[in-house]
Amino acid sequence: MLSKGHAAPIQYAALARHGYFPLQDLMELRKLDAHLQGHPDMTRTPGVEVSTGSLGQGLSMSLGIALALRIDRIDAHVFALLSDGDCQEGQTWEAATAAAHFEAANVTAVIDYNHLQTDGTTEEVMDIKNVRRKFEAFEWDTVEIDGHDMGAVVEALEWSRERDRPAAIVCQTRKGCGVSLMENQFGFHGKPPTPEQAEQALVELEETLARQDQALGISR
Repeated sequence: MLSKGHAAPIQYAALARHGYFPLQDLMELRKLDAHLQGHPDMTRTPGVEVSTGSLGQGLSMSLGIALALRIDRIDAHVFALLSDGDCQEGQTWEAATAAAHFEAANVTAVIDYNHLQTDGTTEEVMDIKNVRRKFEAFEWDTVEIDGHDMGAVVEALEWSRERDRPAAIVCQTRKGCGVSLMENQFGFHGKPPTPEQAEQALVELEETLARQDQALGISR
């Protein structure tokens, strides 16, 4: 569940890679009449099961799905990817309360805590402080990791599936990580780069990928 619906491009890319629609559709992102809009739309995009983007609703919907799975005796786990903006919304904490109350051990909240949003830093807009301790106070099992360390991410996801209570993974991240002109800049929250900026970004990302491949002994 992509609660932070404004991150839709990564969801669209994953869906295309898994055959829900042709890869070339990705080039129609946010164009009029295209099925890939700025927020996921379950009525238009194949593979999208829940429309998201209104911050604060994702954890509630994920909990509902998790409880339905339990009622139907389906052994499956629900992961909800939340933004720090989601954690500024009261509905998120109502869902956190309900998840603990109903002992929904088959739901995990993954919080992308990059400390930036459309209008500035979270500290300036609505300081949510220590998110891990907040979830702990709501009787969730919690862990805090470096969200750019994929080994830590995979380990935390596996850890969350083994809990007897709902779990929260707080990922400390940097918006635009790996692209010098975007990193820790809130101005790119919902704005596309210029063609020149996109070219620079791709060069930097490809250089990073090459270094990682070399370190891992991978040839492409």
